[in-house]
Amino acid sequence: MRRLLVVLSLVLATLLLAAYPDKPITFIIQAAPGGASDMVSRTITAIAQEILKVPINCTNITGAAGAIAMKRLQTSKPDGYTMGYVPVELSMVKALGYADFGPEDFDLLMRIMVIPAALTVRADSPWKTAQEFIEYVKTRPGTVTVGNSGPGSIWHIAALSLEKAAGIKLVHVPFDGAAPAVAALLGGHITAVTVSPTEVKAGVESGQLRILAVMSDERTPLFPDVPTMKELGYDVSIAAWGGLALPKGVDPEVYKILADAFKKAYDSETFQKFLLDRGMTPAYLDGQKFKEFAVAQYNMFMELIPKALGK
Repeated sequence: MRRLLVVLSLVLATLLLAAYPDKPITFIIQAAPGGASDMVSRTITAIAQEILKVPINCTNITGAAGAIAMKRLQTSKPDGYTMGYVPVELSMVKALGYADFGPEDFDLLMRIMVIPAALTVRADSPWKTAQEFIEYVKTRPGTVTVGNSGPGSIWHIAALSLEKAAGIKLVHVPFDGAAPAVAALLGGHITAVTVSPTEVKAGVESGQLRILAVMSDERTPLFPDVPTMKELGYDVSIAAWGGLALPKGVDPEVYKILADAFKKAYDSETFQKFLLDRGMTPAYLDGQKFKEFAVAQYNMFMELIPKALGK
């Protein structure tokens, strides 16, 4: 009798797996609509749902540098019907004191891209170069406002790193994502932002914004005339990255179905063009390599963040 039950259980599991996926998948995004995380997530899921033949419904959950959304993902049922976008903050939130988890508490699916920070101001501002901006801030310490995508977010760390390298003092203004920060800059409510080139691209192209420098080792292909902070003599290189993750404990066969589908979506001409058009560097890593990378980043930030925040 026991053997029969075991056999029936295996048959049932096989039948259920053969049907996967047979209902919509929920995809959690940790930032506000309009930012890089949101755009990447909605673009790749739109392609993947055509491959998987089920809807993938995106939902934005903001707050605590992405920790609230990632906690929701971590504690979701590991049945393959909940997944999400994980940014660089996955490796940061524990050091920030926002969460009690790290990369090893998820089944990481793949890394998708990397993207640098960009110091950006309004086009009608008096600063044409990063050096002019820095010299201005030096004469008015603690008065120039710089927006970021949340306390302790990678774009906040970017501004803190700029402060340290340039010997200046900024006023850091947090928002629930980069898009609201850029909107505040466009509206003249803050002086600058340190977000990605992607998130200020529309403003630059419309003539409303100006990128003064990017915080990467090399210039961004999106704006090749913009210098790096390193070129200007400031040792600042801060980049965000993003990938896909599942709650820990997903069935290996379900994991493989999702990994294969999203790799096809990643490789598609549509998605590759999307990344390049927005200045994001395609940077695929499979689940295992992504985990190794994210854990290495976690170890780095566990040391860096307390120093950056003066903890």
